[in-house]
Amino acid sequence: MKSILCASLLLVLPFSTAYSQENNTSKKLNTQKSAALGAHLTTRIQWEKFPQPKYKNEDLKEKNRAAILRVYADESGNVTKATVQESTGLKNLDDLLIQAVRVSKVKPYIEEDNAVATIGFQTFNLRFIEEDEVQCSYDFNSKNWAAQKSGEKTSFQYRAQPQISVNTDNLNGHNRSVTFSFKVDKHGDVKKVKIKKGSGVYDLDQKVIQSISNAHVDVPRKFWIYKKSHLKDEIQFKYDGCA
Repeated sequence: MKSILCASLLLVLPFSTAYSQENNTSKKLNTQKSAALGAHLTTRIQWEKFPQPKYKNEDLKEKNRAAILRVYADESGNVTKATVQESTGLKNLDDLLIQAVRVSKVKPYIEEDNAVATIGFQTFNLRFIEEDEVQCSYDFNSKNWAAQKSGEKTSFQYRAQPQISVNTDNLNGHNRSVTFSFKVDKHGDVKKVKIKKGSGVYDLDQKVIQSISNAHVDVPRKFWIYKKSHLKDEIQFKYDGCA
């Protein structure tokens, strides 16, 4: 009788173990699925690393080109997919834009303290540059940075000049200025950047946001005690010359 009972238990045990594992796996999968948040859909993407397509006049075939790309990014901001929504009319140029987007990085969207995937659109306006047209590259020469270099008293100081990638083509034929505010933690790391008065060119505003987001600043101790860590600055870009 004991031998029969032991044999029965041995036969039942593998089935019970298998059922338990399958049941636990099912529960885990259901939990992950139910906890997942849908992707954030937006018409304009905020970038941590803005796309920098590299092209020449020859690539444009002697005319201005424009395109719209649909961009997919995961919870970490890594671009997982990019497709052409509206083409430049040139496949090689479209592929160049896709490549630039794939190596860029999207600023993760936060929903209920969770980072979620992002799906959105990015417009590119590629301008044909005439042979006699002068192109300028601009440094980050904001109002606070200029005062800081001159030894004037400022409410905060950049530890180093922020890096920015802007040229004449980004100004669309006009002088531009951007007024922005940002918050910093006790270590001087920038945590949140807001455009208070934009340039009128979305891509240019995004380049400023990206530049400030990577900056580090020092704030006087008394400023931390009596005022919020909400700082403000302004940067101007002159179309007819480099800063």
